[in-house]
Amino acid sequence: MLVEVEHLKIAFKFEKRLSVPVRDVSLKIAEGERVALVGESGCGKSLTALALGELVDRAIISGKIKRNAKIAYIFQNPMQSLNPVMKVGRQIDEAAPFTGIAMRLLDAVGLPITTVNKYPSELSGGQQQRVMIAMALAQSPDLLIADEPTTALDVTTQKEVLDLIDKIARERKMAVLLITHNLGLVAQYSDFVNVMYAGEIVERGAVKDVLSNARHPYTQGLIAAVPRLDLPKDSPLAEIPGTVPAPWAWPSGCAFHPRCPKAMEECKKKVLETCVCK
Repeated sequence: MLVEVEHLKIAFKFEKRLSVPVRDVSLKIAEGERVALVGESGCGKSLTALALGELVDRAIISGKIKRNAKIAYIFQNPMQSLNPVMKVGRQIDEAAPFTGIAMRLLDAVGLPITTVNKYPSELSGGQQQRVMIAMALAQSPDLLIADEPTTALDVTTQKEVLDLIDKIARERKMAVLLITHNLGLVAQYSDFVNVMYAGEIVERGAVKDVLSNARHPYTQGLIAAVPRLDLPKDSPLAEIPGTVPAPWAWPSGCAFHPRCPKAMEECKKKVLETCVCK
C-alpha cells in the first residue's frame, strides 16, 4: 500500500475558536490505483491531500498516515504555482536538481522543447498546467496528487490535460489521487472514489458501484447535478440546496441533514448506518 490514512483529523485554533475542516478521513491508495476524492469546496479535500505530504502548517493533526511512496502534486492554478520571473526550463530543473531533464519532460507532456526558454506568462493555461505536470514527474513519483488540475481551463483543454495525466500514469504504473467536485470526471478517470462532505468520508467504493447505486443522499445529489445529454435542453439543472457549513460550526448528527431532502428527526442526533457507506 502506497498510502494508508486512518481517522485523520486536522484542526486549527484561532483565538478562542477551534476550526476542524477535516474531522474523520480514512482512505487507502495502492500502487497504480486511480483514486478520486470528491466533494464541494469547503469539504476538506485539498487539506487532506496536503496532509499526505506533510504540507500542513500550524495545525493540530491526529490519526495515522502511513506512507510508502514518493508524492508529487499538481495544484489548481498553475499561474499561482509557477515563478513568473523564472523561465520554464529552469523551474523544471529545480524540481530535479542536476539532472537536466527539462527538455525530455516537456516532450513527455506534449510541449515543444523551445518552451524551456519561455516565461509562464507566455504560455496558455493548458500549457502552464502541462509544465506543472512535467515538474511533478521530475522526481519520478509513486503517487501523483492532482488537486482540481483543470480549474479555469476550457472543456477541450480539460480533457487534454486529464488524458495526459491518465496516459502518463498508466505508462509509469503511477498511482493518481484526483481531487474534484465533478463526478463526470471521476467516471472516466478513476477506479475508486471517496465522497467527502464536512470533513468526513461519507461514501466510498468502486466508481461503477457508487455511481450506479449511491447510498448517501449527498452522493445522490452530486450525481444528479451532472449535466445529461439525454434530457431536453431547457431542463433545469439539479442542485443541492444550501452550502457546506463552516468548519467551526458543523451540525450535530449527520452534517448533511440541514441540506438533505430525506432528513429525518433522527438524523439530527446521529449518523444512520442505513444511510452511510462505511
